[in-house]
Formats: sequence, C-alpha cells, structure tokens
Amino acid sequence: MKTIGDILQGGIGYLEKRGVEGARSSMQALLAHVLGVNRTWIYLHMDDEIREEQLAPLREMLRSRGQGTPLQHLLGEVEFYRRSFRSDARALIPRPETEELVELALREVRGAGENLRVLDMGCGSGVIGITLALELRERRAEVVMADISPAALDLALENATALGAKVNLFCSDLFSAWQPVEQAEDTRIIPPSPFDLIVANLPYVPTNEQLAVEVQHDPAAALFAGDDGLSVIRRFVPQALNYLTPGGRLMLEVGHDQGERVQELMVESGYEDVALLKDLNGVARFPMGRRPAAAEEGLSTSPVDEDDGNK
Repeated sequence: MKTIGDILQGGIGYLEKRGVEGARSSMQALLAHVLGVNRTWIYLHMDDEIREEQLAPLREMLRSRGQGTPLQHLLGEVEFYRRSFRSDARALIPRPETEELVELALREVRGAGENLRVLDMGCGSGVIGITLALELRERRAEVVMADISPAALDLALENATALGAKVNLFCSDLFSAWQPVEQAEDTRIIPPSPFDLIVANLPYVPTNEQLAVEVQHDPAAALFAGDDGLSVIRRFVPQALNYLTPGGRLMLEVGHDQGERVQELMVESGYEDVALLKDLNGVARFPMGRRPAAAEEGLSTSPVDEDDGNK
C-alpha cells in the first residue's frame, strides 16, 4: 500500500504536468476532502498507509481537476469571509477581491445605525448579501438579493438557509421585478423601499475575451457583458440612483481596466462623492458614489417614478 505522503506527492506531480495553478494546495484539499480530515492532519500522518478503495474517488476528482474543473466545484464549497458556502456551476465562483468589496461595504456603514436596507444586485451564490446579512444582524439590517438566474437564486437560498441568514430573494433583470405588472385591466407597481446601500458584482467581461479554462466553468450570463464588458453596468448605474435613499451609497466591483469609465458614468448619472478604490493588488476595482442628500431637478425621489428600460 502507498503512504499518504506518496499519494500527495504523486498527485501534485500529476497536476503540475497538466499546468494546474496551485497544484500543491489543490492536491492537499482533494486528499483532505476524500479522507474527511483537515490539511494539518495530513502532514501529521504522512507515513500512514492508505487503502486502495480510498483512492478510487480521489483518482476521479484528480482527473477532473487536471482537466480544469474548478477545485470549488469538486469540493462543493468555497470559503468566503470566514464562512463555507456551497459552490457549483449554477453561479460564479466568488473571487478574493469580492471579499474586499464586502469589507469596504461594512466599513462604509459602520456608523450608519440600525435598520439598514441593503441590496445585493446580481447576487449569484449569495456570498455578498448573505455575508452582509450575517455581519449586520445585530443592527437588524434588511437584506434583499436579486439575480436574473433562477438557478443562481436556488443556490443563494441554499446558502442562506445553511448559514441561517435572513434575506429576501427576487428573480429580476436588474430592477425589472419592481416595474409595472399587467394584471387584467389594472396596472400595479410594487416598488421596494429605497436602499441605504446597494452592492453589485455584475457581469463585466468583454464578450470576446479569452478566459482561463477554470473560469469557463462559470455561467456565461454571469461573466459576459458586451464588447467592452460594460453593457449591464451601463444600464444599472443610472437606474440604481433612483432606488437609493438620499445619501445612500452604491458600491461596485468591476474589471481591472474599467474603474475610470464606471467612475465617469457615475458622475454623469448624478452621483456625488464618487471615488475609485484599489484592491490589495493596487488595481482600481471598486467605484462607488452617493445619491445626493437633497433631490435635484430631474432626479426622481421615489423608485416608482423611474422607468428602467428593462425588456
């Protein structure tokens, strides 16, 4: 029989030959998952022998990993902001930068008091909205999450239930869920109350951009947004202004070279205190701005007055 150390080193070599980034950490995670232990345990038992029947599921997972299947899909989970979220092909795998967006959002509302209303637009698996709901639970924040994909919302609901987060979910193309609905001869509008904070990680990849094999496992609708990657954000930014409270904040994550263009769009749309913050790698990735505290001419004071143009 082979030892755990033999299996570990053999798997690392297999993944390295296939160009898998982070081959060592991937093999450690797969081996720990199959054995039902943590990584520390593995290094304390490197000389332990492993039975042949324990290797069958590991071999299949290792083969898939070598073909580019994301580690998070093989494990069925992803760590985000110190919590474990379910992860699969129904929604985008959250990136490390998105944790930075959450941290910035929490910093922004630190002194804002209780009963905040928060919207996570394009929520995907729900990592942003659920994290904010849990971190702001003692302040009785109301968190709404919306996505155009029913499958992604199913995953978000599973995560919210597993983590005990109280959230409200809507299937919506941006703000279309709150637009006029025809019922017989009556037209009814069910608008949301304005939000104190809107956070969004929307699709921003240009349609013709070549992606890494792993990223190609994410849903295309969660990635691509027109020739310049801004078709969704270009619709969203001016619409969002009408769903913010006076002084409410919009915060986004965008592509590495899109920050200045989105910042300009926010200024043109009527936001004030517009800023563009960098991630930990120095990339200007997080544009943000406030709705003016006082209504200005041409600026709607209620979301029911805005026709967002969704089709």
